[in-house]
Amino acid sequence: MTTDASSQEPSHPFFAAVYDPATALIERTLLRPHREYLVANLEGAVLDLGAGTGAMFPYFAAVESDVTTFHAIEPDPHMRRQAEEQARTHSLDITIDDSPAESLPYRDDTFDVVIASMVFCTIPDVERALSEVSRVLKPGGEFRFFEHVADDGWRGRVQGLLAPLWKRLAGGCHLTRQTASRFAADSTFDIVEVERLHLGVTPIRPFVRGVLRKRA
Repeated sequence: MTTDASSQEPSHPFFAAVYDPATALIERTLLRPHREYLVANLEGAVLDLGAGTGAMFPYFAAVESDVTTFHAIEPDPHMRRQAEEQARTHSLDITIDDSPAESLPYRDDTFDVVIASMVFCTIPDVERALSEVSRVLKPGGEFRFFEHVADDGWRGRVQGLLAPLWKRLAGGCHLTRQTASRFAADSTFDIVEVERLHLGVTPIRPFVRGVLRKRA
């Protein structure tokens, strides 16, 4: 287990306050099928890597059973308080830790599934976090993800121009990351599926979703 934190605790009170109202419509419409994709046939010990305000929690509650256990991390205290309220609202039995993705407080080979939903855009050290995901997954375990990534052409140029301001206003979100390529290049995983989705509106476009399986 990595023991040193990668940076000081994130704290974005304004972003946390406006996030749920700002995303309420797209959560009910555009994002719903992709969140359902992440929880399809879910079993075993599950980690939500960066719970945010708890957007995945209603979906966890819908599939919760005697063969699932849920854990989450969320280092931002403002986001974490809202996630805790979301868990209470949905009567979801979930343990939420304040650790960063780069230093997970779990033993090796703990989880059957790790889920990342629009979180790797905000993680300071992507490679280190992905290494931690691999470490805590059991051999044969799944890493399921849904992330927005850098676009091409004029949309990519717009993202590049907006990126510095966007990062300050949107809780540390990076617009220009090639997240799927980084995932696919990790030698500890086999690719089950990766799909690029022409979803969203510039600068939050396109998205990728998929499943990687940890090699035995």
